[in-house]
Amino acid sequence: MKILKAVIQLLTILILTISCSSKAQNDWLILKDSVFSEGTYNQNHFEIFGKYTSGYNLDVLKGIDKVQSSAMDGGGYFVGIKADPPESPIGYDLKLFGKDLFDLERTTSYCSGASYSAFIEGLNSIYSDSNKILNDAIFESIRMQEVDGSRREDGIKFWGNWNDDGYGNHFALVQYSGIGNVIEPKNAQPGDFMNISWKSGGGHSVVFLGWHIDKNDSLNVVYWSSQKSTNGLGDDVVPVSKIKEVMIVRLTNPNLLYNLEVDKPVDRNVSGYKINYPD
Repeated sequence: MKILKAVIQLLTILILTISCSSKAQNDWLILKDSVFSEGTYNQNHFEIFGKYTSGYNLDVLKGIDKVQSSAMDGGGYFVGIKADPPESPIGYDLKLFGKDLFDLERTTSYCSGASYSAFIEGLNSIYSDSNKILNDAIFESIRMQEVDGSRREDGIKFWGNWNDDGYGNHFALVQYSGIGNVIEPKNAQPGDFMNISWKSGGGHSVVFLGWHIDKNDSLNVVYWSSQKSTNGLGDDVVPVSKIKEVMIVRLTNPNLLYNLEVDKPVDRNVSGYKINYPD
């Protein structure tokens, strides 16, 4: 009888594993087609992808859903530092702990603004029941504009590091603040922050959702960000063959934000990771 019970339990586990909407191969989170049921402008990342991660990544997924709900058609993608009005990192009044991070001038967005907004809304989720207050200097470093309303230049304080060319997630989360850790591609989970370096040049700042093998047996990366292909905010799927390197960072110790050294220097000579998926 005990043997029969054990066999039934084993079969149950196997059935649940097979029916799951994703599968792991050597730790790689390979998503099945069912995760795309909500379409490009998905507002249910926490529900769909939350089962494949834990910890603060769950708050980041909630953050994505909050940001996406501000633009259910994507909201538009626009970059233009010298435009009038200038580019807006995100298209709604983004706040941290109830305080404005910038003066909204457009309802469009761009990639690093989208990923940063998911990070900020993630912090709002993490500390939703907390009375902790950031001091003025730390809050000012997180703002996305200078005090006079002018653009915060790349490499300046928290947002400037995040928005900088190269691996801004590493500059801001690992070096500048120490609140994140580097993750190898094979161990990436939904809610990790990923910066992509394209083979064609340039880069992209996104929130990782998973890997997907298409009908041609080619590996793709699934992520959320702001890009032209989705008219701004939305989920996107891109062949790994287009990617030179990535940098993946996971939010691990947000409490260190309260001890931030606002003038801490950053080393921009950082190498990314190749995506070496096993054949």
